[in-house]
Amino acid sequence: MEPEPDTKDWTWTLQRQCPDCRLSAGQISMAELPDRAEAAAAEWVQILTSSPGVGIRPRPDVWSPLEYGAHVRDVYQLFDARLALMLVEDEPTFANWDQDESAVTGDYRNQDPDRVAAELAGAAEAFVTRLRGLAEDQYERVGRRSDGAEFTVVTFCQYFLHDVIHHLWDVTGQTEL
Repeated sequence: MEPEPDTKDWTWTLQRQCPDCRLSAGQISMAELPDRAEAAAAEWVQILTSSPGVGIRPRPDVWSPLEYGAHVRDVYQLFDARLALMLVEDEPTFANWDQDESAVTGDYRNQDPDRVAAELAGAAEAFVTRLRGLAEDQYERVGRRSDGAEFTVVTFCQYFLHDVIHHLWDVTGQTEL
């Protein structure tokens, strides 16, 4: 049994607090984002490197911490590439990314947790460095998802943060208070 594909549009998390992870992503300032993104990555690295059962699914239809960690690694990489695109192109449209297909084709279930942790740490470092290098006059640059959802650099980064924090909640039950 495989997890159900996630087809939800999570952009609502920019307007209100997530009832699960409790993050109010739309309230996070750009000044806070780099440190929060860095801290989330450190928690993911800890999860991936500290548990001998990291590859075990809690239920057959729920990803293991390893699978979530591989997804989060890809989220850091994808958002860094898309943010770079937003900074050099006027109103780019991002190709669709099917995260569930990526989990299958990338064989998230069988990846080496130490390697995923190292790759996640590297991807997070690159993304956080890009965040710290942003100038205020870049905050309102726009990018669009293939479904038409429009983001500014600020809302794009807030949306990103919800993703990685929410998946920490998926794995640990840890809430953002």
